[in-house]
Amino acid sequence: MTETTHQQSPRTGDGDRSPEYRLAQNALQGLRQDLFHDPFAYRPLGRRPADGPLLRRLPARMRTAAERLPHAVVGAIALLTLMVGAVSGSEPGGDGRALLAGLLCAVPVVVTLSRPVGAFWLSLASGPLTALLNGDGSDWPWMPGSFVSHLTVLVVVALRTRPRTAVWMWVVTALYAVFGDIIFGGSYYYSNGAPMLVLSAFALLLVCLWHVRHTAQQEVTAQQTVTAQERSRRTLLEERTTIARELHDVVAHHMSVVAIQAEAAPYRVENPPEELERAFATIRENAVAALTELRRILGVVRAEDYEAPDAPQPTLADLDALLVNVRGAGPAVEKVVTGAVRELPQGVELSAYRIVQEALSNSLRHAPGASARVEIGYVLGGLGVRVVNGPMPEPSLVKPSPGAGHGITGMRERVAMLNGEMTAGPTEDGGYEVAVFLPVTAVNEGDA
Repeated sequence: MTETTHQQSPRTGDGDRSPEYRLAQNALQGLRQDLFHDPFAYRPLGRRPADGPLLRRLPARMRTAAERLPHAVVGAIALLTLMVGAVSGSEPGGDGRALLAGLLCAVPVVVTLSRPVGAFWLSLASGPLTALLNGDGSDWPWMPGSFVSHLTVLVVVALRTRPRTAVWMWVVTALYAVFGDIIFGGSYYYSNGAPMLVLSAFALLLVCLWHVRHTAQQEVTAQQTVTAQERSRRTLLEERTTIARELHDVVAHHMSVVAIQAEAAPYRVENPPEELERAFATIRENAVAALTELRRILGVVRAEDYEAPDAPQPTLADLDALLVNVRGAGPAVEKVVTGAVRELPQGVELSAYRIVQEALSNSLRHAPGASARVEIGYVLGGLGVRVVNGPMPEPSLVKPSPGAGHGITGMRERVAMLNGEMTAGPTEDGGYEVAVFLPVTAVNEGDA
């Protein structure tokens, strides 16, 4: 049995190949995909993004021209290679062969704008043609024009593709240089293969480092965007959780009072009618059922370590104590109440108190020392709240503390849950204003 097992194991599939074999296979697949798969495919160079810190400051016409700056740079280098290739041969000047040699050097550089991988192969093919056409044997395998052309093509193609393609281009260039030295080097006085390999390796290394840095910046930017969105979502959920807890406490308290009063009401009337007893019993049953359902739904937002506060929730009657605390921090705070003061639903008063509290806290953080004004307006359809602070005094010993905008988010959530309206923004004098309207449904005395 042992011999049979050892005889069958070599006939397994490719999964049992050695790691070296799989590495070589993957490398050859990468070479075929990067340099041999449709090398002359049309891939035009796009415009440069105009969202950089420098380009944003340019006029619109200059910004449009700057978007074509990469194309202009490549065109200028192509013109340079044309001139170098035409004047550096054995017959420089206006000779036809010299002009043809210059064109052979310039064409691969221009082709990088539309067919980058194909430009690399054209550059390799034009090198020996230029040397044979207009060379004097002093430079091999690249004439001066071909040297500049091929180095430019390597850099441009590496910028337009990816680091793996740059590595493969350098390997093919090295094989070409070694092959040229071995086959044709004996009849030439000088080989510039080594300078080409050293300069191209250094240039491609810089390009690969740029690719790595650019990719890392994109990943960091994407991660920061996701993190900011998650932070905003988490803040929104935390605010909703806090509001739900407070509303749970308010509604649960009132429903409990309704249930207790409905149960005790028949005993306060001597010989109550049977219909009245049934009505109070129905009220108590509905109140208990609603309270149970409310606790079942909103109870899930309570953390395990959350404890309901022993003290009652604050209302607008507690604003004076809040303003005293704020004045203790230094700034002058004025309170103005307009309209007929009346008792409002506890949820409205709690939200109004929290909005004023958060607005004053923002004023202390962002404009320390600035005076503030709190306006409470009792109107027919609801309650108006306006908190406005002036600009930070100059000079100020206390520096503003930047925030993430969570307070504004919480205020908007409170207003939205009560179907209210809210505006927040800077004022003309450099201060900040928060204006809120919380609707209150009117209750007729006969319905009370």
